[in-house]
Amino acid sequence: MRSLHGEESPQPLGAALWNWQNVNRVLVIRLRSIGDTVLATPSLFALKRFLPHASIDILLEDWVAPVLEKHPHVDSVLTISKGSTAARARMVRRLRANRYDVVYNLHGGTTATLLARATGAKHRVGYASYQYSRLHNHVAPSPLRIWSRERLHSVEQQLALLGWTGVPVTDRPPTHLAVSEEAAATIAQRLGNVGLSQTPFAVIHPAAAFATKQWAAGNFARIADDLARHQLPVVVITAEKEAGIVDEIRDNAAAKIVAMTDLSLPEITALLSRARLFVGNDSGIAHMAAAVETPSVVIFGSSNRAHWSPWAQNAAEVVYEELECQPCHGYFCEKFDEPECIKRVPVERVTAAIERVLRESA
Repeated sequence: MRSLHGEESPQPLGAALWNWQNVNRVLVIRLRSIGDTVLATPSLFALKRFLPHASIDILLEDWVAPVLEKHPHVDSVLTISKGSTAARARMVRRLRANRYDVVYNLHGGTTATLLARATGAKHRVGYASYQYSRLHNHVAPSPLRIWSRERLHSVEQQLALLGWTGVPVTDRPPTHLAVSEEAAATIAQRLGNVGLSQTPFAVIHPAAAFATKQWAAGNFARIADDLARHQLPVVVITAEKEAGIVDEIRDNAAAKIVAMTDLSLPEITALLSRARLFVGNDSGIAHMAAAVETPSVVIFGSSNRAHWSPWAQNAAEVVYEELECQPCHGYFCEKFDEPECIKRVPVERVTAAIERVLRESA
């Protein structure tokens, strides 16, 4: 994997805090979303590279766990159901039985911290900024201080926790997702059914978790028409509950739209890996596209671009409209009646980015 800094020999960000020769089992805790999970994969890679003979496990929420199906740098994906007290009790028993030597808490929320403590691991690592940081016995300073930087990407923030304990991370590895054979076969059949088995195509993901991140469906319709002029058929992906967005794009686009609203997460990975281009909102799907090295154009609204832009290895651009109130928490707009940060992004700026990304990745 190519180093973002061009380094041949990655280095840790601090002296080893324990004897790594005695470490046989490591647990990484990263609860929450698809994007959070994808952005943890550089940390998984760094650990497996440093400890090739150790077991590297990760604890995720059950709904997002399929993102790491067949991942080469993970030995076991453990899952927990959100809000289930019984499931958490069972997980605590399993975690203690696994007898981890080291646990990295990459999340910092209350549940993640309590689970880290419950493992009984000899070395439990978290940041001093965590609400219950005292439940860790290795408490790291700010990642900004560890890297000696003023701004960090989410990937770098997570890598800092490992690097502070002696894991080589200075090459800042890329994100990576595996494509399972089963998902690849399913997608090959689906593409064949719509005449795209041998044809370059683009994937559009027009949905987002919040209105502050969701560009208008009518704008994506114009993007679909622009992609048709590039001889790129369009596959629009959403969850089934978001199918209305696809209908709106179809109603406003002249181009033919292929809709896939029932894909599993491994199937989305397989589809993205075959796409010539990805265009979409700031979302976990955008991070998945970057992790399979698909050229991408991502439209940003409320989010912190420096922290959450896709950790891309291939040609990629982020398109945005800069406002004084940006970035913000993103749950809703506090300054305007509607989220102007995403509404004001012009179609022409996105089509120009598409032109550049296609040219760069040709």
